[in-house]
Amino acid sequence: MAIKPTIFKVSINLSDLDRNHYDTINLTIAKHPSETEERLMARIVAYCYEAQENLVLTKGISDTEEPDMWVKSLDDQIQLWIDMGEPSTDRIKKANRQSKHTIVYSFNSKSDVWWSQSADKFKQIGGSYYQFDFSEIEPLAAHLERTMKWFVTISDETAAIQTDTGEFSIHRTLLHS
Repeated sequence: MAIKPTIFKVSINLSDLDRNHYDTINLTIAKHPSETEERLMARIVAYCYEAQENLVLTKGISDTEEPDMWVKSLDDQIQLWIDMGEPSTDRIKKANRQSKHTIVYSFNSKSDVWWSQSADKFKQIGGSYYQFDFSEIEPLAAHLERTMKWFVTISDETAAIQTDTGEFSIHRTLLHS
């Protein structure tokens, strides 16, 4: 029998000062058995940075044909494709063909190596590429709970996250746009 995903709920009070976007978001997130806590937390933080109407968490890691998040138009066209991790150039080429805009958030300890080896190819493909510092994601992941309440303020590409168990800062570095 397959191991089932673990369900997490997070209530987010978001103030994105960089984009003048303010919202209260209630997310229900399925953590795939093979997904790390760091990846789950990076997904939530990326969701905060990209929060907009119709942004949806997809099956992600459970379905290789879907991104981690997307925005679709009313006629089911993909407007925004968001991938987490270190995807292949072929995957991003495909994403660019299917969507109007593609964003990648890298967060692992090996992100620098992935980017240095593939940066030229990704720059030719197009899209936006960001990196979270793994040393900032890791302490946040240590505070993962099944039900969480976050207050997130984004300013100057830094998300200040206040939870019931601590305060964290996650900086987003633009690699290429």
